[in-house]
Amino acid sequence: MKSRDVGIIGIAIILAIIFSVIISKFVFVAHSSGQKVEVVPLISSNFSKPDSRYFNANSIDLTQFISIGNNSNSNPFQQTSSTNP
Repeated sequence: MKSRDVGIIGIAIILAIIFSVIISKFVFVAHSSGQKVEVVPLISSNFSKPDSRYFNANSIDLTQFISIGNNSNSNPFQQTSSTNP
């Protein structure tokens, strides 16, 4: 590259930066400062009592361990009989 080419590329970059800053001011800056926003109500630490149809002493406790049958095998994934050749 010649030094003249580097100068032209530098000028083109500077002009592109100036042009993009001017255009972005029109596109991204809000023109109206009186915008309305939705107000979110405050979060309270007071909760109402849960529904007694679902949360009561007779409900099923899904966190209990369920065991079906007697499983005395301590290594269930090991083959006990080898029928393959």
